[in-house]
Amino acid sequence: MNAKSESPRIYNLFPRLVGSMDKWVEHFKRIKNLGFNWVYINPIHYPGFSGSLYSIKDYYSINPMFLNPESSKSQIDQLKDMLEDCHKNGLLIMMDLVINHTAKDHPFTKEHENWYKRKENGEIKSPGAWDNGVWVEWGDLAEIDNETSSDRDNLWNYWKEVIEFYIDCGFDGFRADAAYAVPMELWRFLIPEAKRKNNVLFFAESLGCPIESTISLVESGFDFIFNSSKWWNYSDGWLLEQYSRTYKKVPSISFPESHDTLRLSVESNGRFPVIKKRTIFTAFFSSGWMIPIGFEYGFKKKLDVVNTIPEDWEEINYDITELIKNINGVRQKYDILNMEGQISEIYHSNRENVLILKKEDDRSSKMLLLILNKSDDRESECILPENFLSNKLSVIDCFDSDMKSIDILPGRSFVLKESEVFVILLSKG
Repeated sequence: MNAKSESPRIYNLFPRLVGSMDKWVEHFKRIKNLGFNWVYINPIHYPGFSGSLYSIKDYYSINPMFLNPESSKSQIDQLKDMLEDCHKNGLLIMMDLVINHTAKDHPFTKEHENWYKRKENGEIKSPGAWDNGVWVEWGDLAEIDNETSSDRDNLWNYWKEVIEFYIDCGFDGFRADAAYAVPMELWRFLIPEAKRKNNVLFFAESLGCPIESTISLVESGFDFIFNSSKWWNYSDGWLLEQYSRTYKKVPSISFPESHDTLRLSVESNGRFPVIKKRTIFTAFFSSGWMIPIGFEYGFKKKLDVVNTIPEDWEEINYDITELIKNINGVRQKYDILNMEGQISEIYHSNRENVLILKKEDDRSSKMLLLILNKSDDRESECILPENFLSNKLSVIDCFDSDMKSIDILPGRSFVLKESEVFVILLSKG
């Protein structure tokens, strides 16, 4: 399979942590060795007064933090060199596409005043979010009126030209920031236009929006969405219910942590079995998988879109590179891990403490089985029910080599250590 026919195994190279683009090639080699096939880069554009990566002042200039001051090459030539280095390492690369807002000090706030939403007093509106019942406004951002602007055609064509420019530079895909906050009609215009130029992929940031909005994004042409498996407690019904509504329409991407979340090493209080459980579960759940830079080394500092600098690179807390290599290697080999499929829970006598999920699809001769101890504090026993499988299946691979010699049979008893999880690949028939 080539990289675009395989499911995306994405490494988020957070640019503020690694500095100028000429240094990124060292990471590309490491990323490829870990088994990833995509690199995701947060915004690289020239920022506004706050310095936030997501507060863009100039879509056609590069953040000085990512330029080599000793290079005689232009900004865009340095960008193209980076993209060429990425491709030489056998990796595809996507950039963040931020079109819901600009920096408050973007020249467009004066040159194209009718491109922005306004408050009742006439001031440009800033986007924000509710936090524990309190509205938090992001004052460094100016919210774009992509829906009702009186100059909508020119505004939409501007976004089209930005996308085409970065396709010409060499990007293979776009991660649409706050995709749900952008009118679906605009996506239905932009995505086909981009794909006519080159077969780029579009990834929708859909987290936090109602499931109906996610489905609307799917119908607007996105190739992938992100799912919320990172936050599942392994018991409540919402995750499998959401997945059942989307998996036939669009593939999705799981992640154990992201640049927007706390580090898993911190959330878990450094408890390695808990970390391993979430890592393996998210790698099982959907066809796409993503980790951010530093996850493999147990970094503790949250990535910050304003304040992170290369000096925040940490000493290795723990090293799970071999686990990640094994996960990516298994994911690359088998079709069932490169497609979505029906995920169903297997009911058994100790369902309160042990989760058993089965993932299968008629297009594949393989089946995935997950057995997971929900408890982080105690062992749990489970007995595979007598009606578990219609016939014996053979274990052909797994995310963790300890399971390769175990028979999967009705009535088979397991004692799982605290937080222990197995993902097993089975051959049907």
